[in-house]
Amino acid sequence: MKRLDPVLEEDTKRMLVDLEGDSAVEGRSVLVTGGAGFLGSWLCDLLLKLGAQVTCLDNFSSGRLDNVSHLLGHERFRLVKQDVTRFECNDKYDFIVHAASRASPEDYQIHPIETMLANSLGSLKVLEVARRCDSKILYTSTSEVYGDAKVIPTPEDYWGNVNPIGPRSCYDEAKRFGEALFMSYYRKYGVDVRIARIFNTYGPRLREDSAYGRAVSRFISQALRGDDITVYGDGEQTRSFCYVTDMTVGLYLMLTREGVKGQVVNLGNPRETTINELAELIKRITNSRSRIVHLPPVPDDPRRRCPDISRATELLGWRPRVSLEDGLRRTVEWLKRKIES
Repeated sequence: MKRLDPVLEEDTKRMLVDLEGDSAVEGRSVLVTGGAGFLGSWLCDLLLKLGAQVTCLDNFSSGRLDNVSHLLGHERFRLVKQDVTRFECNDKYDFIVHAASRASPEDYQIHPIETMLANSLGSLKVLEVARRCDSKILYTSTSEVYGDAKVIPTPEDYWGNVNPIGPRSCYDEAKRFGEALFMSYYRKYGVDVRIARIFNTYGPRLREDSAYGRAVSRFISQALRGDDITVYGDGEQTRSFCYVTDMTVGLYLMLTREGVKGQVVNLGNPRETTINELAELIKRITNSRSRIVHLPPVPDDPRRRCPDISRATELLGWRPRVSLEDGLRRTVEWLKRKIES
């Protein structure tokens, strides 16, 4: 098998230390839709290290084969190239993670219908599998269901402030529909559903190219190349950036822990950071001479984003551990090696 990048290898070991002695998935069968994507591939890595049999389902519309190529040939890993909206199977799964969806705003606005179908018809497909198999099933939802939130920090019982017909609605409303469908299966059929509302996550494997790039990876790539660092709007909008290993551990706990059936839980870093602060920090870490330039604002871009993670702490004993600066340094190290290779 292909050797993991040193940063990924070290981070995987860190997660195993955090979960030392955990045997919830050992010898169990797990389906991960979108398993070749950013978060999906990290979950595949962790699940295999913890002894699971992992099936990775991906159509590679935004996922990358390179994210899971080191797993090809692993005796407990199976890769299925298929669109989740056409997924049919007779296999038995103990756990399912539904993570298949485009997640970059520019990308999902280019492919709005595919994005909506992955979270609607795709959700129906995997929920039917979970109902047949009596699986625990985790839906990777998003903080975008809150829209331009008026309550900060935002708790799970906030209903949101979403433009249902705006340019971002294909993602926001698709995820809201997906949540409603999951909860309908919970209420009608008793399916063990769990919903994680994921706030901004970054780290190695986050795509920086073209429509797939998001702020962290785009800024780092621009800084390393000496290009202008492009900030949309005034840069005073805030996000809460969570390093990928913290998020992966949180998702694993959501999937496996008892007492989480039917629960909706925010997963994210409660530290609020402006986009201007992020750009300056990346410029300093990379020792870049890039200029920070401001472009016109993006329509319907939320002004603030910060989670209330009280429920995650109470139910899962979880909170982020990696600081923004440490996580950015690790991401820079990985992306610099990737660009130079």
